[in-house]
Amino acid sequence: MAVPIAWMWENSLVPDTYDMATMGYHDYGGGSHGHRHDHQHDHAGTAVADLVEESGRPADVSVTLTVRRQDGRYTVNGTSPGPTIRATVGDLVQVRLVNENIGDGTTLHWHGVDVPNAMDGVAGVTQDAVMPGDDFVYRFVVDRVGTYWYHSHQVSHEQVRNGLFGALVVDPEDPDPAVLDRTVLLHEYGTRATLDGRPGTTAVDALPGRPVRLRVVNTDNVAQTVWVTGAAYEVWAVDGTDLNGPEPVTGKGIEVTAGGRVDLGFVVPPGGARVDFGGTTALTLGGDPSGGREAEPPGELIDLLDYGEPTGTGLDAGHPDREFDYRIGRRLGFLDGRPGRWWTINGHIFPNVPMYMVDEGDVVVFHIDNGSGEPHPMHLHGHHVLVLSRNGEPATGSPWWVDSLDVATGDSYDIAFVADNPGLWMDHCHNLPHAAEGLVTHLMYTDVTSSFSIGGRTDNHPE
Repeated sequence: MAVPIAWMWENSLVPDTYDMATMGYHDYGGGSHGHRHDHQHDHAGTAVADLVEESGRPADVSVTLTVRRQDGRYTVNGTSPGPTIRATVGDLVQVRLVNENIGDGTTLHWHGVDVPNAMDGVAGVTQDAVMPGDDFVYRFVVDRVGTYWYHSHQVSHEQVRNGLFGALVVDPEDPDPAVLDRTVLLHEYGTRATLDGRPGTTAVDALPGRPVRLRVVNTDNVAQTVWVTGAAYEVWAVDGTDLNGPEPVTGKGIEVTAGGRVDLGFVVPPGGARVDFGGTTALTLGGDPSGGREAEPPGELIDLLDYGEPTGTGLDAGHPDREFDYRIGRRLGFLDGRPGRWWTINGHIFPNVPMYMVDEGDVVVFHIDNGSGEPHPMHLHGHHVLVLSRNGEPATGSPWWVDSLDVATGDSYDIAFVADNPGLWMDHCHNLPHAAEGLVTHLMYTDVTSSFSIGGRTDNHPE
């Protein structure tokens, strides 16, 4: 018995430095192998580092974000959450990240924004971590209206939890000035739940009859239930994509996936409106219709599988070019020499997990199945995906496009997307401790070659 255990232990060891593109095994999903071959380092194709925004165009929005660590907390320009970056659709956004003193290094990932790969902010995958005293400039065009956020992707399970994050909002060209547009970020610091960094209830002045767009960003590791008291509301957008034909809702909540966002729309009634977030924090607008009573969560949630009206998606997933399985489980074994009960992907413990290989232009379908015993908010970088079905039941409401999808234990989803953003992209659980425990893999385009390494000179550790 000792020999098999010793072999399993040795086989689990992760090198001090390694190229993420060579880990595990390549899964082509029934499609062609394109220009690459398993574990070969030919130099054909485009390097990740070269997948950038055009250099000649001047920035429309230019921001400097200085990050620092003090007493175990992280701040961006002296605050947590960091400042909200606001842009208009079509703008070129330029952000200079300055690391004042974070010894582990840091990065910024633009969660939900389908940036060029070299701007994705993942240490060891799309860039090197920015070390103390250094800086890095991100440049990308925001081509989709919506609510997004940014956060560290170096030692992310620690840096995000302890404050290194902020919001990014992309407005339409002609926003309605009559609408009160408010962004709120949910975050738990230690055991203290906060709304925009403050515990308890936040009051906002709003006259009766004022329409409101409330952008809710869940920066925590678990889903949060949000509900409105005193007014009917509609779900206007999910993960930066507007819903078609949203329906007025009363007496129901909406679950916001970890890493996900929802935009809620409602009109402030004469008695005011109250929005509760998980029963721990709240926002009142024009008064508190509950009279300050303890929040009572609704007994029913909106099901986005059939919410709103169907319309065209521009995506024909009936005959995909590639079909992949992403089966999430858990089993005893070794992860980098450590014994434990670890997350698995298709039965394998990291780093012996699949690298999902695609060609640019492929229509891709993923079958995600969670048999692990815990929910997982799954986040694919660089792409928005369309939910086709859950547990075999087809989606019948508004097209449900997401970049963060909460997959409950025992549930399965079919999702689809077009591979239209070349690169090497993380595909992981956004309960960040789960990712640090091995629930992470990647999507890689066949004609792309990697440029960075985990570990190494800058000690890149994205999770």
